[in-house]
Amino acid sequence: MGKIISIKCLNNNKIKDYKLGTSLKDIVEDQDIKLKYPILGAMVNNELEELNYEIYKPKTVKFIDITHKDGLRMYIRSLSFVLIKAVKELYPDKTVKIENSVSKGFYCEIEGIEKDNLVQTTSDVEHKMRQIINQDIPFIRKDIPVEQALEIFKQNNFNEKHLLFSTCPKLYTSVYYLGDLVDYFYGYLVPSTGYLKVFDLISYFDGMLLRIPKSENPEMLEDIVQQNKMFEIFKEFKAWGDIIDVGSIGSINNHVINNNSSELIKISEALHEKKIAQIADNIYHKKDKVKLILISGPSASGKTTFSKRLSVQLKVLGLKPIQLSLDNYFVDRDKTPTDENGEYNFEVLEALDLKLLYQNLNALLKGNKVKMPKFSFETGKSYLTDEYTQITDEHIFVIEGIHALNPKLLDKFDYDLKFKIYVSALTQVGIDHHNRIPTTDNRLLRRIVRDNQYRNYSAKNTIKRWPSIRKGEDLYIFPFQEEADIMFNSALFYELGVLKNPAEAILNQVSQIDEEYSEAMRLLKFLSYFKSIPEKEIPPTSILREFLSGSSFHY
Repeated sequence: MGKIISIKCLNNNKIKDYKLGTSLKDIVEDQDIKLKYPILGAMVNNELEELNYEIYKPKTVKFIDITHKDGLRMYIRSLSFVLIKAVKELYPDKTVKIENSVSKGFYCEIEGIEKDNLVQTTSDVEHKMRQIINQDIPFIRKDIPVEQALEIFKQNNFNEKHLLFSTCPKLYTSVYYLGDLVDYFYGYLVPSTGYLKVFDLISYFDGMLLRIPKSENPEMLEDIVQQNKMFEIFKEFKAWGDIIDVGSIGSINNHVINNNSSELIKISEALHEKKIAQIADNIYHKKDKVKLILISGPSASGKTTFSKRLSVQLKVLGLKPIQLSLDNYFVDRDKTPTDENGEYNFEVLEALDLKLLYQNLNALLKGNKVKMPKFSFETGKSYLTDEYTQITDEHIFVIEGIHALNPKLLDKFDYDLKFKIYVSALTQVGIDHHNRIPTTDNRLLRRIVRDNQYRNYSAKNTIKRWPSIRKGEDLYIFPFQEEADIMFNSALFYELGVLKNPAEAILNQVSQIDEEYSEAMRLLKFLSYFKSIPEKEIPPTSILREFLSGSSFHY
């Protein structure tokens, strides 16, 4: 009889003995584990594993379905592989790119496809995907030497994958097979194509939109949200990447290896400055009407530094910006709304004193003197400044806060008085053509570093709070982003190479006993692909300095 090990299953809170080498799939069948939706994988000692994972030590196991964030990632990754295979079977000489998340789906392009035939092409690919899914083909993962993987990438013209593993050498890596097609994916896949029943593929701009299930109700697809302005900003960032030849992690690593990171930083920062100057010029041409510049964006988007840099550019043009943070209009703590758990909810619009905000701005625009409010987070109370504020025709308000684009915020003011700007870190750089970098990962890493630097928060703490922050963004920020007159992408091509070292040090402190361990390990794996970039040449006015240290702005 072989060695026996003890497994604790958190789904039913049972502890049971199994032979060494028993797979997670065997445990599911033995204990008849049932979830609301098909089981896709499991958290084993708080780390994600596939169902064919074999247990070799005593473990704690929790099986997950698509409603778990990692289950949804597995689903999307696997669906992407089916798309790649469908395109390969229909158009063997074409390449498909999975570029970015937009309109509650994923934008994809097939290189070399005639745009006039896009609708029919999309329909053909969607039909082929359903055929592959109905065949219930298994996804087979193999661990192989990197040398062998490089040869596979070369044979399949996976140039970005070849460059990635050439610039970031490892001894072994994993590849996945779907029938006769082989590819590399950053993260695990579901057991087989038969798990991927819910999806759609529609024509979208010059490509296709891969629609995915709702995480909270995976029997239904996410609603399509028109994000034309967001799509345009992705295209602009892609064009910037073409300027400096960075479209993937491998190409960024190449710059570092060739001692070109200094120029990468300079050009990235210059592109930011040029864009901010263009926005300031746009505002200046409307200066006879525009008096309220409203700036919003999600957490760690860099909107505070952006507002300060925009103010500098406005001063260059002869205007006199007055920076105003909506945080100073929080109601007193005892009047703050609470959420369903009885906790203070600072994310809702009702947490702000809109009446006072309107009174202050209206009085100032009429030429009156006003004592402006400040909010003390220590006491939870608002107080007035000692000095009076009064404006002239050259003054213009730069108002920053999460609700700045909400139409209800300043609905009593004429539309022409307002100029709205949406700021977010929308990275267009991918691991390769088939593995995109979620923009939320970019922001999460920024926040992990900043929270540790300025608030002494651990990575565990930041990761734990992140879902709540994301929920607030979905409710109070993202629905209004298309209200913006213009969008600014605060992502920098070099930044993940700079964030790598400080983020890794913080993430490595997350213990395996913590639920946040899985997310920490995922981010660490992601960062392992990057070559480190020194921060010494980052200018003190850079948006990235808001998250590191060394900014010349006062926050």
